[in-house]
Amino acid sequence: MCTSHHRPRFRLFHGAPADAALALGTFVLVAVPEGQLLRSGEGSTPVRLACWLLIVVVCGVLLFRRRYPVAVGWCTALGTGGYYLLSDTDGPLVVVPIVALYAIAAQGRLQAAVAMAAAMVIGMSAGTFAGTSDINGTAVFMLTGWLVAVVALGTVRHGRAAYAEEEARLRATEERLRIAREVHDVIGHNISMINVQAGAALHRLKKDPAQAEEALGAIKAGSRETLRELRATLGVLRRVDEAAPTAPAPGLARVDELVASAKLAGLTVRIVRTGVERPLPAPVDLAAYRIMQESLTNAARHSGAGRVSVRLSYEDEELALTVEDDGRATPAGAAGGGSGITGMTERARALGGELAAGPRPEGGFAVRARLPYGMTREPTKESDG
Repeated sequence: MCTSHHRPRFRLFHGAPADAALALGTFVLVAVPEGQLLRSGEGSTPVRLACWLLIVVVCGVLLFRRRYPVAVGWCTALGTGGYYLLSDTDGPLVVVPIVALYAIAAQGRLQAAVAMAAAMVIGMSAGTFAGTSDINGTAVFMLTGWLVAVVALGTVRHGRAAYAEEEARLRATEERLRIAREVHDVIGHNISMINVQAGAALHRLKKDPAQAEEALGAIKAGSRETLRELRATLGVLRRVDEAAPTAPAPGLARVDELVASAKLAGLTVRIVRTGVERPLPAPVDLAAYRIMQESLTNAARHSGAGRVSVRLSYEDEELALTVEDDGRATPAGAAGGGSGITGMTERARALGGELAAGPRPEGGFAVRARLPYGMTREPTKESDG
């Protein structure tokens, strides 16, 4: 399958090519006026050779500014200072240490950037006090402003990059947690039901082979459903050019499948719907399905319940879901806040809702969740109640 990607046709230089282009461009800018001085014959030959050597060194070290930013910064600052002391040309070589200074600040090395900027200002001020005609107080003031602005811009760039990196890390962590919850819910529910049905099949194998055969059939169907849901869940990790899963997304429309699976595990499930039923946002629909699925799993595997009551209340701004069973007040899987209950709570909180799970005063265990819709939906039909 062919896929299209939106990519710019033209991309600016970046990385090492950008450094090479910057070094070459600066060298050309400085070499033009220096070459004119060379053709005029002014100045002694040793001084001119020293100036050209400093130009080559200062521009050349820009190739290493990303790998050794601080060392390159100091080298350009000292080399530029020596060039201006020797040369009679007021060339643009000062651009090089300013670029290096920005690179230092953009990498978060604020102390090194401030120290280098201060050294450049002090060096230029010393030239003023020494009586150099090309340097005056206005030039020092303007240079100081430029250096402060460069350090500030580099620091802002570093802050934005750090913020973007932290945002990406948090998104990746949230995605891993979401996938982990999905895998836990899919595997945990179906494998728990398979475990219960396998125990029932072993118990009935000799006494009632027909019921044992029914339980084994349920195990086969449950394992097939587990593989199907697992493939659909892990589909979020597929490559872009792979086909999307064809299975319907888990939601309350598939609640009958949960009831049928729970029935094979020995549970009697009664569902009561109140309020005006409406189409739910996909995240709310999925969360309600997973919470119901995990609650039924706990009732079948840990609580020892025989009957489960599920209430779905479609309120104006949220869905209220309650799952109550008649088993032990504290299921083994819920002691200490097992991962299943923790996962259900995280799902509810991720939607801005809440979930409470605990023993009922009259006996049994209850899970109560409130899931905000997050958007206004028009009701579609009246529930039968």
